[in-house]
Amino acid sequence: MSEPARIRNVAVVGHRGTGKTSLVEALLFQTGKINRLGTVEAGTTVSDADEDEHKRQLSISMSLEHTEWQDRKVNLVDVPGDPAFQGELRCAARVVEGMIVTVSAVMGVEVGTSRAWKLGEQLGLSRLVFVNMLDRERADFFRTLEALRNGLSTKCVAVHIPIGAEHELTGMVDVLHMCAYTSPEGGKESEPGPIPDDMAELAAEYREKLLDAVVETDEGLMERYLDGQELDAHEVAAALKAAVTSGDVFPVACGVATKNLGTHALLDLLVEGVPSPAKKGAPIDVDGASVAAFVFKTVADPFAGRINVFRVLKGTVTADTTLVNLRSKGKERMGTLLDVQGKEHHAALDFGEGDLGSVAKLKDAQTGDLLADKEVAIEVPDFGFPEPVMSFAITPKSKGDEEKVATAIRRLAEEDPTLRLRRDQQTGEEILSGMSQMHVEVALARVKSRFGVDVELHPPRVPYRETIRKEARAHGRYKKQTGGRGQFGDCHIVVAPNDGEYEFVDKIVGGVIPQSFRPAVDKGIQEAMHHGELAGAPVQGVRVELVDGSYHTVDSSEMAFKIAGSMAWKEAYLAADPILLEPIMELEVSVPDDAVGAVNGDLNSRRGRLQGMEPLGGMTSIKAEVPMAELLTYAQSLTSMTSGRGDYSMHFLRYEEVPSHVAQKIIEETKREREAAKA
Repeated sequence: MSEPARIRNVAVVGHRGTGKTSLVEALLFQTGKINRLGTVEAGTTVSDADEDEHKRQLSISMSLEHTEWQDRKVNLVDVPGDPAFQGELRCAARVVEGMIVTVSAVMGVEVGTSRAWKLGEQLGLSRLVFVNMLDRERADFFRTLEALRNGLSTKCVAVHIPIGAEHELTGMVDVLHMCAYTSPEGGKESEPGPIPDDMAELAAEYREKLLDAVVETDEGLMERYLDGQELDAHEVAAALKAAVTSGDVFPVACGVATKNLGTHALLDLLVEGVPSPAKKGAPIDVDGASVAAFVFKTVADPFAGRINVFRVLKGTVTADTTLVNLRSKGKERMGTLLDVQGKEHHAALDFGEGDLGSVAKLKDAQTGDLLADKEVAIEVPDFGFPEPVMSFAITPKSKGDEEKVATAIRRLAEEDPTLRLRRDQQTGEEILSGMSQMHVEVALARVKSRFGVDVELHPPRVPYRETIRKEARAHGRYKKQTGGRGQFGDCHIVVAPNDGEYEFVDKIVGGVIPQSFRPAVDKGIQEAMHHGELAGAPVQGVRVELVDGSYHTVDSSEMAFKIAGSMAWKEAYLAADPILLEPIMELEVSVPDDAVGAVNGDLNSRRGRLQGMEPLGGMTSIKAEVPMAELLTYAQSLTSMTSGRGDYSMHFLRYEEVPSHVAQKIIEETKREREAAKA
């Protein structure tokens, strides 16, 4: 068991394709945890163990790894960079003290970089930046450093600089310890050597910049520095650690993860720069409890059952510890504890305060649950998961598999709370919502591989509504004479637009319709309103007055008045100038500055109304109101317009009238569907 002071918990985050998984692989290789450097292309990395991850060559789920360096236990959480899986970022950030923000030396600051940075800022996490892919064409460390300072924070300061550039990169200089590393080209990085003569001047310049940034945060060092005294590397490292912990300095490291260049210096920086759980304290206050653990990830394994990944907030969790789930109030015996290394699980005896571990087969624990040794009043912070932006209707390929599909998706939603399954009351469809089309497709691939159920995707129907614009009066009379007792119901109604919901007003005077039959008229009208006469959509915003009618002492019945009510409604509705309404979404799009014109033009073509724009350091945030019907294919369009660098979120705002030319098309389409259904 590691002491809290000897633990470092770090999330490796950033935009997709910046080499986070390769960096974690290199760190494990450099520290001797693995004996060969796997690659994402070959599907041989420790982090990406899922079949879908191999196929798509990107991370889909967060992955937990650990290693040792300088007698410290380093827990690494490899977090997916694709915006579809940003829920994983939210989970990981809750349980670490630091982030390694991985940036491509070619692309610089991207949407995913900014998203991870902002979250780190909100949670007060220490951040290091690793500029990766320095050996690529058009890679430029110094341009990227400038972009970091402009786009993220002016407190970003280089602690490493490259030797050479692009294909001529031969190593890097550590300006904190004033030493150099040569590229190991995929082998183990050796101990550092002297700085090449032709780099001495540049290294001295960047060391001065680093010292300027660090001594500003320490008055004692500042005085000695200004007096011209030489500062010892250990003193500078100690001051740097304090500055990184307090968020006054963000060190920028560099290297090439696939060649294992820069890992030795980065590991030193992790140990020296990221605070331990002992220094930072628990991310959730658990006063009153002696032992407490926070579940930040759930994995639905078809063989091992549910596996919960947790952080120990207080005390020590052992295999026989019994804890109370503060959400469900149920007791959970921890059972078999697991030491996780990617997909590999090994039995563990215990996990101490500040450590990350796993446990299998808890009864009820799920992502976001707090487990403690006794019931205490502790407020668990909300993860703040983003709302899903893409929805699909789903149907099982085999009839009768509906229940299996629902169960499988519920299990996956425990693992990924940004997945939502609901039944649309209006259309009757099962709707699966996620962060992108790929997110939903990945979920359904898992449903098939883990639970053996095949599911088909269809675009969901837009939940239109109908309403009326003017008052109208109508008469409904239902009369049916058979051999015995007949049926008779007769009513007059007035319909009018209503700001609120549906309202039924009984204005019958003198008993022309007996009291017992009047609710039946209301019921008949409400049932008829479920499917409007224009496009079969529910009708809203209507006031109905029952004003007159007649009855037969023998033949009248509730059923007859219900039918008469629906007949009167249909006639009145068509005379009351009915219109079609559509849902309007509030859309927020983050795009690179060079794509703003194209994105705005596209939103205009989708009947969008721009509400404003805001610059975000190389990016622009665009707010607009757009009809939902125009956004069903928006994700693919945004990806192509921004080369995958755009990002968006949306939520329902209100219903509005559909323009007549669009409404006509929808009404004709509905008519054709009805006729086809009858045929």
